[in-house]
Formats: sequence, structure tokens, C-alpha cells
Amino acid sequence: MTQPPPPPPNQPPDPQGGFGAPTPPPQEPGYGYPQQPGPGYGYPQQPPADQGYGPPQQPPAPPQQPPYGYPGPPQPPQPDQGYGYPAQPQAPYGYPTQPQQPQYGGYQQPAPPAPGGKKLSAQLQIVIAAVVAIALIVGFGIWYARSGDGSEEAKGPDGTAQGSTAGGGGDTGGKGGGGGEEKAPADTGAKVAYTVAQPKVPDVTDVSGSWITDKAFVKPGLNSLVAYDLDKGGVLWTLPLTGQVCGASRHVSADNKVPILFEAAKRVAPRYFQQCTQVGVVDLNTGKLVWSDAVSVGDDKARFSEVTLSGSTVAAGGTDGGAAFDLASGNPRWKPKAEDDHCYDLGYGGGEGLVAVRKCGTYDNPSVLIQNLDPVSGKPLSQFKMPAGVKYASVVSTKPLVVAADVGETAGDGSGISDFFSIDEKTGKLKAKITADAEQYAARCRTTQVESCEQALVGNGKLYVPTEEHEGGSGEYGDETNEIIAFDLATGRTAPEKADAGDKYTYVPMRMDGAHIIAYKEAPYDKGGRIVSVDGATMKETLLLENPADRTTGNPERSFSLNGAELRYRDGRFFISDRLISKPRESDTGPKEYLLVSFAVPR
Repeated sequence: MTQPPPPPPNQPPDPQGGFGAPTPPPQEPGYGYPQQPGPGYGYPQQPPADQGYGPPQQPPAPPQQPPYGYPGPPQPPQPDQGYGYPAQPQAPYGYPTQPQQPQYGGYQQPAPPAPGGKKLSAQLQIVIAAVVAIALIVGFGIWYARSGDGSEEAKGPDGTAQGSTAGGGGDTGGKGGGGGEEKAPADTGAKVAYTVAQPKVPDVTDVSGSWITDKAFVKPGLNSLVAYDLDKGGVLWTLPLTGQVCGASRHVSADNKVPILFEAAKRVAPRYFQQCTQVGVVDLNTGKLVWSDAVSVGDDKARFSEVTLSGSTVAAGGTDGGAAFDLASGNPRWKPKAEDDHCYDLGYGGGEGLVAVRKCGTYDNPSVLIQNLDPVSGKPLSQFKMPAGVKYASVVSTKPLVVAADVGETAGDGSGISDFFSIDEKTGKLKAKITADAEQYAARCRTTQVESCEQALVGNGKLYVPTEEHEGGSGEYGDETNEIIAFDLATGRTAPEKADAGDKYTYVPMRMDGAHIIAYKEAPYDKGGRIVSVDGATMKETLLLENPADRTTGNPERSFSLNGAELRYRDGRFFISDRLISKPRESDTGPKEYLLVSFAVPR
């Protein structure tokens, strides 16, 4: 897993004190079993400094893996790992696991016995087989016609109806599908539609967040939000704010309302920093601030580090605890407060559900709970206790519930992921633990933020993650490639199908589109990047867009680091934008730096 850029230097100092010194957490049952739900909101504790995408560690010696494309040795069953259920044995990624039982529609079924144990005549068997076949065809037709009819309240950052998955939205997690909304255009050759230069800032500035509506691409600027015309790039509206945007929801309401965090005042020299205290909702259609509010914790305002949306609930979390508001009115639903168990909600995962990551205890001996909440009351509906050695956890998806963590800080590469946990959100029981070898898989999470995982998508009852880059089949210099691998969320086993990016291309999964994966393919120097749709069942890809081949040093596509960029695609339009911008260089001789670049196919 690759190391992302470091966080900006203007992080808030570690808060001291709070409501009192932390005390050890109460004794609880072992992890892996449902816990008694505790209070839904929390108590501030002394946090560590932000460590980016996982604390830096010395990577362990890489295990001996089979060459890509060839099966490895058989995997023996693993003993009980102590997470409440035995860990399922995993085959090397991309290869078949144990054979499945024959099902109707895929295998020949034996003819049913006749009443009384007598064998049916050959003619009668033919009639029965024909009737069964017709029934299956009719049933499949009804299922296919109904699949995809459901509507989602929340949408992803690209404006499409989405569920809850990392990287900006996903599907409902169901095993049915019928594909997605994105279709291949007649001409997939794209050109640069427009570019927007970086605004001049006096220091490193966070501009994370971006959304697509029917008319605009919306992006934070300097102390503002700005909407750019979808096709021409002209400014449609600008929303001035009291300070810099410091948090943005991945999820958008059906009518294009989005929660954000911003600072109460503008940053000034010499200390280029303001606390992130303001919670607000923006109407992306009109550019109006619907409401904004701050929450008091003692004599101070609570500091938040992230915000999300689930249904009509806006939820913000941080080291001062969690708070929630009504999306339409801004009325508080809960606030941080002192509690007997000395716990606090570090943050929330939104989308189809609302899931809290709750921390208890001291920094040296923390206890981390995953709580599925009622979005209106904040009451825990179920609870799962993470294993010992977990200091932070990240929510990849809320329905189905999938959580990532670096157990015992063993990932070793700063990715923040050693294992994924598939949890039954209704009961709090662990369904499967999926070990994600840091030497092998490229997904990553920012450990101190709950909803920050990238390149890990959930849909079709599976978890999709890309492998790390490795040498391709040609053996030529620069022919690195990778694959997308799927894990079954019920068993933890790898699916037999995998998507192969091909020599000199690298998959970067972006989001789910129904039952399909939307992915960017980083290209070799003499090609343009591609946007593809990958069928979540067969793992076959369809080209949606291909950027022009540009070998010049001024190529706008290559002016971004993929680890520090946001990638958005919708309906033949592809946007790359920065998360962090810096003070301009004294010399302007280098390549031009962009806030965002838009590519589009002919319309």
C-alpha cells in the first residue's frame, strides 16, 4: 500500500484536559461478540497527534507469494483467531476457493422422483424439465425487471444515487444488480474541457471535498465554496464563509444538500491556524448556506475533524466527541457530554446507515466499539467490540457494515489497514475477518478519521480492493500493473474472478455504480488515463472515457499526485482536483499547478 502525502502542518494542537482525566474502561465481554449497547455520544479524551494514513512503522519482511497469475500452495484451515468466530481460510487472491453447490440456472439438476418411489417415464421427465425451465425463465425475468428500482435518499459526491462505500459512494450491498447508470458513450475519446488554477494561499491549505450536480462541479476555494459550470468552467456561484472549509461529507441528500465543516475565522499570520468548530449545510443547487452552528463543550466550542450524512441526520465527530443535527433545520439531535464510562464518539460513517466509532479508556489502553445507531435518537441498535490492539477504526460501509483497522499497528506501511471486519449491523456479530496484507493490497485509511478510506468498495455482498502494483507480463521497464480482487463478506474468502488492469495500467477504484465498479486506470507515459466500468460479478471492464495522450511536462492530468487528488466521474465527465494546495513557488518556471482539471467526451 502506497504512502500518501503527510497531513498539513496546521493541525490543531492536542487538546488537554477536557471534562477530566481519562479512566480505564469498564470490564466488558471479549471482542467478537455482541456487546450491550452503551450511550450514543461521548466524552472528550486526550488524543494523539494526527498520524495521517497510519503511524509509520518498519515494514515486515514480505512473505513469499506465488507469482501473479498462478495459484499458490493450498491453504490449510486456520485455527480460531479469537475474534468471536473462526477466521475462514483464504485462497491466494484471484483464484477459485472451494466449489459451490450446484444451483438452478447454472447446473443440471436431477429429475425429481415419482410418487411412491417409481421412476418417471422419459416422456414425463421431459415435460417436467420443460415446466421447470419455463418457471425459472419467468422468475428471472420478474427479478431482473424489479432489480434496480429502489431509490436511495443519499447520493455520492458525483451526484448519483449512492449507498455507503469508501471513495465516494456505492450500491446497497445487495447481491442482485442489473448494472449501473453509467453507459459507454459512442465516442470515448475525451479532451480537456477546462482547468482552474490554484488560488494563491499564504500557507498549506486544505481544500478537500468535491461534488457533481446536474449543472455544476462544486469545490472548496479560499474561505469559500465555488460552483463551476459543468461543461465550460465558468463560475456559477460563490459562497463566502467565515473561514476555511475543514471537513466535507461524502454523502449528499437527494435534493443536493451537503454538510460541511468550516473555521469560525480567517487564518492570519504568523500562526496560520483556526479551530474547526462550525457545522453547516450547503444547498449545492443555489449556493446558499442553509444553516450553521457550533457546539459548546464547557467554556469552549467543540472541535470536529469530519462530518457525514445519513438520512436526515448530519453527524460530526472528533476528539471532543460527537454531535448530530437535523439536516433541514439544524436543530441538535445530540451533543458531546460527560458520561460515566469516559467514552466519546470519534466519528461516524454515513450513507444508508449511521455507524459510530466510539473510543473508551486511555491512549495506551483504548477500547474501540463499533455502534450501529438510530440516526434520529443516536441510540445504539447493535455493538461490536474491536479486538485488542486496535486504537482506531474506519467505516468502509454502513450497510452492509464493513470496518477497517490496523490491529496492533502491524500493517507497517502507513496504510492504516491490516484487516477488514464484516459485521452484522443488526446483531453486532462478526461475520468474517479479512486479512489485507499490506505488501499485497493498496487500499488505505487515515487512521484518525472514521470515514476516510479509499480504494476499498463494498457492493454485491463483496469487498473490492486493488492489489499493489507489480511487474507485468511483458517484463519491460515501466510495465507495472495491478488487479481488483473481491472478497465475500459472508465468508471472507476471495472470489474466483478478478479484474486485470493490463500491462502498464493501474486500477484506482473510485466508487460503486449499482453492481459495477467505476475505476480510474492510471496510464503509461505515452497514453491517457481511462475511466472504466467493471462488472462486479464477471469483473469484465467497459471503457467509458480515455484522456488524450500527452507526453509534455505540462500535461494537466499528470500534474496531480493520485495519493493527494480527488477523482470524480459522472456521465462522460471526469474531474481531478487537489486536496491540499501550497504557497506558490518563488519561481514560476515549473509546470503549472491546478486546483482542478475537467475532461469530457464529445456530447
